[in-house]
Amino acid sequence: MSKLIRFYETGGAEVLKIENTPPDVPGEGEVRLKVEAIGLNRAEIMFREGQYLEEPAPPSKLGYEASGVIDAIGPDVKTLKVGDRVSTIPSFSMGKYGVYGENPVVPAYAVAAYPDNLSAIEGASIWMQFLTAFGALIEYAKLSAEDSVLITAASSSVGVAAIQVAKSVGAKVIAATRTEEKKKFLLEAGADHVIVTNSQDLAAICNEITSGNGVNVVFDPIGGPIIEELANAAAPGGIIFEYGALSTDPSPFPLFTALGKGLSIRGYTLFEITQDPIILERGKQFIYLGLESGKLKPVIDRTFAFDSIIDAHKYMEKGDQMGKIVITV
Repeated sequence: MSKLIRFYETGGAEVLKIENTPPDVPGEGEVRLKVEAIGLNRAEIMFREGQYLEEPAPPSKLGYEASGVIDAIGPDVKTLKVGDRVSTIPSFSMGKYGVYGENPVVPAYAVAAYPDNLSAIEGASIWMQFLTAFGALIEYAKLSAEDSVLITAASSSVGVAAIQVAKSVGAKVIAATRTEEKKKFLLEAGADHVIVTNSQDLAAICNEITSGNGVNVVFDPIGGPIIEELANAAAPGGIIFEYGALSTDPSPFPLFTALGKGLSIRGYTLFEITQDPIILERGKQFIYLGLESGKLKPVIDRTFAFDSIIDAHKYMEKGDQMGKIVITV
């Protein structure tokens, strides 16, 4: 038997159930993992709540990121073998292939080797965060050393990854966080400046830092009323990436600011990258090179045991983490 986490109704963390089931057998184009670690993501909380891009069909699996060793392969899988050390790339349906379990089956195209110098915990903390940042900042925004970028919710795993990705190409990084407690951490993570939004004027300070020019790129998972502040902080011709919906308030479109500055305000998800093989390969190579050089490195906030999945979800919901939350299996 194998442990598996599922939920039968949407709701709070308590809906998560740990069950013992026979391990699935991989079908055509699939592999099965013996999981060592699972990386948590905000998307899984939204999915569990029924507020995600994909609608759960109970009983539903969940989870995008896991690291482990392949212990079975399905028919027609030619490029992978039993014993390969891999981690999963979020590029599949969570409800069908969720990786919260000891032996999940996933599509063969959704696994990739990770560097030998990384632990299993770090291996479960690569693809979601670094590919999300790569896609917006490097693939689409073409960020360079001449640019400035504003990263909100900067202490999240994706926020920290975005700081590293932006610094790896020499951009000026302004990190935004709600409280003073995270300022030191974000400076140590590589941010050039940190704005504490509970006590400071976001747009005014961004404009001060950039000598009145505004920031070229904004990377925001919050949405809601802050979009108006982000537009005021942006440079003429700037681009604002909205990649999440942490705010439960409506997201107003800052029409006159956008018209006056010629702003682009763009919805963006990781799947734009992971579902395009050519862009995904560019992303993987960027990340591999960054991990090898040391410019990119997963930052782990805290680990939880598998049986403490409810506590781990509740901890993520508080928003206190600084880096990645990981489940050990």
